[in-house]
Amino acid sequence: MNAMLEGVLETALYADDLDQAEAFYEGILGLEKITRAANRHVFYRCGPGVLLIFNPEETTKPAEGHALPVPPHGTTGAGHACFRVSAENLGAMSGKLKAAGVGIESEVNWPQGGRSIYFRDPAGNSLECAEARIWGIE
Repeated sequence: MNAMLEGVLETALYADDLDQAEAFYEGILGLEKITRAANRHVFYRCGPGVLLIFNPEETTKPAEGHALPVPPHGTTGAGHACFRVSAENLGAMSGKLKAAGVGIESEVNWPQGGRSIYFRDPAGNSLECAEARIWGIE
């Protein structure tokens, strides 16, 4: 085990339409926005970490006016992120998504314990809400 790595600080997903992404992640999921940079990216607080939503066309270009040496990066196609949700709140999250017209693709009861729900954001990214115990984390 690498004791120098303490956890995942940020996770990045990609979306061509940041207005749709913003409406989804802020409006439906209720994440707190940290910042938005025009049509390049929008960042959110998510528990102890940060969720980064990048426009893939913009992040492959150098950031104009950026004083720090952040290299261009990006990907194509849908990604995946899993949000940690307590057992007590998983049903409420499923209900909130359904009420907002977001389809639940799958509900999984894992053999080792814990549950997950899977759904998609407007960009087609596969999202999951799960109890931490699916990975043996309490």
